[in-house]
Amino acid sequence: MPGLILKLTPGERFMVNGVVMENGDHRARICVVTENANVLRLRDAIHPGEVNTPVRRVCYIAQLVLAGEAEESLARQQLLTGIEQLSQVFTDADSRTKLDAATSHAMEAKYYPALKALRSLLSREARLMQAMPRPPSETRVAQ
Repeated sequence: MPGLILKLTPGERFMVNGVVMENGDHRARICVVTENANVLRLRDAIHPGEVNTPVRRVCYIAQLVLAGEAEESLARQQLLTGIEQLSQVFTDADSRTKLDAATSHAMEAKYYPALKALRSLLSREARLMQAMPRPPSETRVAQ
């Protein structure tokens, strides 16, 4: 069966082409067969206040397209630019594979798979951010 398969928990919310929907009281399995439908699970959504790292910023751009809150051609260019910038930091083979996949999906206007590929880099980014040396904290001189 072609298309995107959503496995939903009871009461789970998701968005299809900008319309928020909520699953009923039971688990559900939904197949989205329309090609290029914009789908976003709201549990996967990044809230504006959480857009505080490079990978999250690029994910957020893809998310805005899925939510119908960004003009697609402009957002695609921003998305591709962001992916290119990430590729300068994520140089290992696995990360490159994910970034290449995100690029291909973005070029084909398949923003959900692009977002999914980018989200897989969040844990790596968190590890990199933890490993970064912190600037010395400012100390006050007693007068």
